[in-house]
Amino acid sequence: MKLFKLLIPLAILFSTASSCGEEKPGSPEEEAVIMTVEKLECSAEAQTITMDVSASDAFEAYSNTEWVTKVDPSYSPSPKGTVRITVEENLKRESRTGEVVVKVGTTRRKVALEQAAAAEPSVPTPEGYTLVWHDEFDGTGVDSKGWKFENWDKGRVNNELQYYVAGGEFDGVETAFVKDGILNIRAQKYNGSKKFNDKTDINGQVISARMNTREAWKYGYLEARIKLPKGKGTWPAFWMMPTDQSLGWPACGEIDIMEEVGTHANYTSSSIHCKAYNHPNNTQKTAEKLTKGAEDEFHVYALEWTADYMQFYVDGSASGCLRFENDKKGNNDTWPFNKAFYITLNLAWGGSWGGMNGVDESALPCTMQVDYVRVFQKK
Repeated sequence: MKLFKLLIPLAILFSTASSCGEEKPGSPEEEAVIMTVEKLECSAEAQTITMDVSASDAFEAYSNTEWVTKVDPSYSPSPKGTVRITVEENLKRESRTGEVVVKVGTTRRKVALEQAAAAEPSVPTPEGYTLVWHDEFDGTGVDSKGWKFENWDKGRVNNELQYYVAGGEFDGVETAFVKDGILNIRAQKYNGSKKFNDKTDINGQVISARMNTREAWKYGYLEARIKLPKGKGTWPAFWMMPTDQSLGWPACGEIDIMEEVGTHANYTSSSIHCKAYNHPNNTQKTAEKLTKGAEDEFHVYALEWTADYMQFYVDGSASGCLRFENDKKGNNDTWPFNKAFYITLNLAWGGSWGGMNGVDESALPCTMQVDYVRVFQKK
């Protein structure tokens, strides 16, 4: 509990209601009500702060500020008392303001409330690199300035069974949301009457989210800390596509930093695709390894991408992970990885790989959780 200094005493003056019951502000002639502060300030941590009220009659105290979780007491029959205000932790990188209201009779007076911004996270940085972009998912929702969503029919790629819905939400059902500093991408059945794109009945179908960064990068060290979903039919991925796809797939290139299918639980893989190396021809360059506990705990999946090579990592180790080197022939068929790529996070359901052994609908709803995504580049 944190006590606050007396800044400037605030006078709350009484008024009486009009004959029709409307409230009017108090007048200077009426008896004063004294509080110990006119402004409350607190740090970013969740906490309870206090202020003293001295009135000539019973008073009420409340707040309509959404991050204030409790004001106690909300009513005091005694004219004197201490009011305790409980606030949530501020996870944002900017301070926020609100208010507490004290009511005596028909008079209301507001006390300003300000909570400090959260500190920038201490981010371990690979040697020779600097952090250029990151999302720690510490706000109240997905940052629309950092991410955009796909809005796709099922079967559009890889015979997948899910519908990707715009905005991470469909008819009030969330498929991408932030809670307690974690991004949750959820695949689940939709039971309702709203039509997908206003034309397709998807009652009983699976909806999920596929989200892309608005920014793109050429070379760097990219990582995400992820806990994978469980169940036959799940297909989570952390991967990259180029901003220039004019050559079409696979000639444009694709970088899969991490994929896993629930039918082969806890085996994570990394792959690259291009015209010379791709899965339709069974020539893709890939490596799969057992990542113990991948579906029960968070692990860090990363890619170091330079003009010379791509080296993939799990929990900082390259052991068992893919390394793909540039053959330096200047041939787009074998190295289309000399342009900017954006990051994609998604959770597919079924499909040519995720559903290769069928799907188990009892696994729904299922959730891919992401603690952070970070991009580093050479100084």
